[in-house]
Amino acid sequence: MPRPIMATVSVPAMQHNLQNVASRLRTQALRLHRPAPRIWAVIKANAYGHGLANGLAGFSEADGLAMLDLDEAVACREAGWQGPLMLLEGFFDASDIDVVDTYRLTVSVHGDDQLRMLEHARPQRPIDVNLKINAGMNRLGFAPSAAAQAWHRLAALVSRGVVGQLGTMMHFSRADDDPDETQRQLSGFLELTKDMSGPVSVCNSAATLTPELWAALPQEREQWMRPGICLYGSSPFSDRSAEELGLRPVMTLASRIIGVQDCAAGACVGYGHLFTAQEPTRVGIVACGYADGYPRHAGTGTPVTVAGKKTRLLGRVSMDMLAVDLTPIPEAGIGAPVVLWGEGGPSVDDVAQAAGTVGYELLCALAPRVPRHIIPAAAPNETAAVLATGTGERQ
Repeated sequence: MPRPIMATVSVPAMQHNLQNVASRLRTQALRLHRPAPRIWAVIKANAYGHGLANGLAGFSEADGLAMLDLDEAVACREAGWQGPLMLLEGFFDASDIDVVDTYRLTVSVHGDDQLRMLEHARPQRPIDVNLKINAGMNRLGFAPSAAAQAWHRLAALVSRGVVGQLGTMMHFSRADDDPDETQRQLSGFLELTKDMSGPVSVCNSAATLTPELWAALPQEREQWMRPGICLYGSSPFSDRSAEELGLRPVMTLASRIIGVQDCAAGACVGYGHLFTAQEPTRVGIVACGYADGYPRHAGTGTPVTVAGKKTRLLGRVSMDMLAVDLTPIPEAGIGAPVVLWGEGGPSVDDVAQAAGTVGYELLCALAPRVPRHIIPAAAPNETAAVLATGTGERQ
């Protein structure tokens, strides 16, 4: 039989999470007597490790999809997605503009090199552009001092028919934990863009789930949210769980007990003997290790569920195995089911916190060798089916 490890991806959970976010936005918009924001569902990094076809199926009701990779955008379009597709980092070479033009992609323009490429481009149809402004993240985006000039250069391209819809965007650096800094960044962005027009996109998952942030955005401009991690059932906040936010885990990583050791007090477990039993301890060995994408830096105490009961990781994670404490679960033996994270186990955020990282990393790092089981969408989705068969791949 195959090695007993499996990652289950629930497309209905994706659909639920998107509906949850959309419902929140509609409710707040009604309170404010303004149109509900539109949603870019972010499917970068192979839909955060969940599979591009699954992202297409799970987020088929989104207004648009956002990603980084040009080939992924092409695959989405060739699979039948007709809505907007945005490249969050834009294009990297002048030759990319032909692909952007052919496949009707929206691009972020965040630097002078990209702007010069556009100024020399001759697309068949105008390209929709979001001018990205550096509002304090200091990652991508035009500096505040250069934003107005960049806007005017892009506006000139609108008049030439090179650029179509022209909007603005930014990225919050601390929307998850610092309201004052986030408000400062937003205020600076609003001041810089007060004379600009077109759609606005500033809200990541944390900001999307913080209504007072996007409520401050100008009503006369179309708003586009960019939720990412929350759509996959992980919380962007350290003080609010995904469950509290009404989000469902999309990925469940599960395995089984493949060995049991009865350790006397004083016995050590695993490489480096990082765990020493203080009393007689029953140790279960699980078929999952860092080569499967489980974090090697997770230590003793990291939550695990065995046979439906909570327990803890023991010692150092190996390449193909890890050890768990079966002392409080005497009925668990060889073959007992183990949930490393997801439905029926600890949340990916709980595991990430114990390992000193974030849920994003764990979801994206799941190894290709781990088999996937996909729970299909609540309704048939031909777009995802085409992509899943590979017929949507770029030639």
